[in-house]
Amino acid sequence: MPDMNKDCALFLDFDGTLVDIVERPDAVAVDPALPDILTRLQERLGGALAIISGRPVEFLDARFAPHVFDMAGLHGLEHRIAGHLSMCDPDEHPALREAVERLCRIVADKEGVLIEDKGCSVAIHWRLAPHEKDFALATARAAVEALGADYRVQHGKAVAEILPSAAGKGKVIERFLQEAPYKGRRPIFIGDDLTDEHGFKTVNAHDGLSVRIGQGDTIAKVRLGTPSDLRHCLSTWAYEGTPPFKGDEY
Repeated sequence: MPDMNKDCALFLDFDGTLVDIVERPDAVAVDPALPDILTRLQERLGGALAIISGRPVEFLDARFAPHVFDMAGLHGLEHRIAGHLSMCDPDEHPALREAVERLCRIVADKEGVLIEDKGCSVAIHWRLAPHEKDFALATARAAVEALGADYRVQHGKAVAEILPSAAGKGKVIERFLQEAPYKGRRPIFIGDDLTDEHGFKTVNAHDGLSVRIGQGDTIAKVRLGTPSDLRHCLSTWAYEGTPPFKGDEY
């Protein structure tokens, strides 16, 4: 039986996976115990642990400070691999910046529809206004049609995100797997949303382990109930050295 502490690389989504989904994206809270859990687990895995998120790296760093982890932000447009940081410059996406201004005007009178400006991408949230789903989706599609082939819509839970076509969690996981300490290890990716299916596909192609948190159709091999369940599993792994997964089973 392979030693998962020596042979695996762990990739973790943030929202809905490490932390609970909240109504407003800026209201997310990190469990106080989580940074220490991830730090201990990072040590067990020889550094091969990274957070893979649609959030900006700066946002994530602020939630985990003073702890610092490898991570990919904005679906891979930003990343820190083995401590080396590559950031996305919003000024390199002038058409998107103009689109953000238009979107803010379009949704101004739609109570509960929120625009989350991430600099190099923009998300339209309707969790607070579920009756506005069709409006939000149509608005996102129209924005991408105006922007052209260099941009796409990424669907998620009560959110549609407009981002450069080059972005994707599967692509950035591939990037991590080319670099030490991730290279040569079996990847594990844990996520909860449509945005994570690209990561599951990549991990499955590497004979890795894909884990879906919660319900919904998925190509993931294993399913866990809630972020709280996952935090408990990660804590046990971090402090007792017992991985929660055996092969492709939980």
